[in-house]
Amino acid sequence: MASDRDVVIVAAARTPFGRFGGSLRDIDYYELGAIPMREVVKRAGIKPGEVNEVFWGVGDTSACRDVYTPVAARQSLIRAGLPHETVSISFDMACVSAMHAVKLAAMEMAAGEIEVAIAGGATSFSQSPLVVRGLRFNGFRLGDVKMEDPLYALGYKDFNPVSVDSDNVAHEYGFTRKDLDEWALRSHQNYGKAWNAGKFKDEIIPLPIPQPKGEPKVLDIDEQYRPDTTLEKLAALKTVYNTRMITAGNSPGLNDGATAILMMTRRKARELGLKPLATVVASVSLAINASRMPEGPGFAMLKCLQKANLTFDDIAVMEINEAFACVPLVSMKVAARGDQKLYAKLVEKMNINGSAIAIGHPNTASGARLVMNLMYELMRRGGGYAMGSLCGGLAQADACIIRVD
Repeated sequence: MASDRDVVIVAAARTPFGRFGGSLRDIDYYELGAIPMREVVKRAGIKPGEVNEVFWGVGDTSACRDVYTPVAARQSLIRAGLPHETVSISFDMACVSAMHAVKLAAMEMAAGEIEVAIAGGATSFSQSPLVVRGLRFNGFRLGDVKMEDPLYALGYKDFNPVSVDSDNVAHEYGFTRKDLDEWALRSHQNYGKAWNAGKFKDEIIPLPIPQPKGEPKVLDIDEQYRPDTTLEKLAALKTVYNTRMITAGNSPGLNDGATAILMMTRRKARELGLKPLATVVASVSLAINASRMPEGPGFAMLKCLQKANLTFDDIAVMEINEAFACVPLVSMKVAARGDQKLYAKLVEKMNINGSAIAIGHPNTASGARLVMNLMYELMRRGGGYAMGSLCGGLAQADACIIRVD
């Protein structure tokens, strides 16, 4: 039953997601975040001053021009035309960040602290610099300088690369290289079908990209998508970091992009004359053993269903972010708890428009993208419940259930 205190979504948009070194590589990081912030305010037709707070996922802050303690959310919101008086928080939970931003906004509204918020995040892997350490106090005078690439063997210095841990867990669950490649192919195929059906026009903001000569090129598709993907091409790729089955083809790219969701209480939406697009029903967070990342979304989905007093039968569509192809595969096994019939049903409902392998994964923007894509899918279907989940940051995970009436 609808309540004035419900948290609803009234607008959502994102940039196209660019390939590493692709079309978005030269867009200033703060402007990258400002683009969808500006767009959701425009789409809702509200005054910028109505936004009380911005919750913004920020991961690799070295992409910022102000590398030391940047306030990326604040920089972007001012660029977007929001008043200087708008409160904001920039935070890092790695890939979980933008979905957690939705949760934080909903929590503040439930507590009565605010009535309107923007939640989302931005990532620019293309602008991550090389790092030189240890020169400041070492009196360096002569010899070679070692430069460090923070994107190489992406992970955490005191732990395995996340690809290695994911490979180990996938192997433990009995998945093979072929299973992962087939899921990766499915992601590209589902994205292609969704794109050809015009589904992504609801969410992607077409961006003019300046060219060395001639008119700007308008980017209105995610650059990670490869329509010519085949199982044969995927099978020909070498595995990374001595894993059994993880390749560049069954993993997402290092992508650039930003996503924003405009949220408010149902009472405020009615006051402003806005029609809610969706209701945020439940959001949860958890963390498991740091080496077990692919299991996280499965456990988070079970927790979220329990919180919402729903079952998988109630959920029309789902997405588990493809941090690797094995993440949705493993997490569906976790969520099905040994029930093969349920597992098959989950597969049918899962990632029907593709996910990060085809769309791209600008990690601190992806969580809000899941929520948005599921919302628009429910709207096309005439309503229902949807659930998204993703892992990140040494096996943390969030899940979120939304409803479209």
